[in-house]
Amino acid sequence: MLPMVPTRMFFTRGVGKHRHRLQSFEVALRDAGIAPLNLVKVSSIFPPGCKITPRQRGVKNLKPGQITYCVMADSATNEPNRLVSAGVGLAIPAKGEHYGYVSEYHGFGMNYRKTADLVEDMAASMLASTLGLDFDPDADYDERREIYRMSGQIVTTRACVQTAEGDKNGLWTTVLAAAVFMFD
Repeated sequence: MLPMVPTRMFFTRGVGKHRHRLQSFEVALRDAGIAPLNLVKVSSIFPPGCKITPRQRGVKNLKPGQITYCVMADSATNEPNRLVSAGVGLAIPAKGEHYGYVSEYHGFGMNYRKTADLVEDMAASMLASTLGLDFDPDADYDERREIYRMSGQIVTTRACVQTAEGDKNGLWTTVLAAAVFMFD
């Protein structure tokens, strides 16, 4: 049997509201375009040589009922006006034969920008530690980002984030962000 190594990946995100928590999650999956799939959550490795595909192309190539691997973050609240966020971040190494990292965050009280910075920072820090880069983990992310870029070993970082405020009438509000893997 050949190893199952994804060759493509796309980012997606969604938000859903409903009086039941599970159904608000389903609405968020629909909004993200991945509701008809059997999703399997995996850990954080971005395979060497994997290509990033636009969401529309990725969703179009998946079949209802397909077992699909993803790194997913989701968060939900039924508290009016409570800020919920979910994000996934990616760090890709300069050397194509080395793997990268996908990180995830789900929580409360962080806006879009802070969540995006956090997930990018987590992915870049995990990659930097495996590449042997010397950095202070307690330093500000902007400082570390400069070290990562100057090293020439981390090519790019990016984030996919969804935030929302809890429904004012107490409906469940679910946010999710996912990195969805595909095989050729």
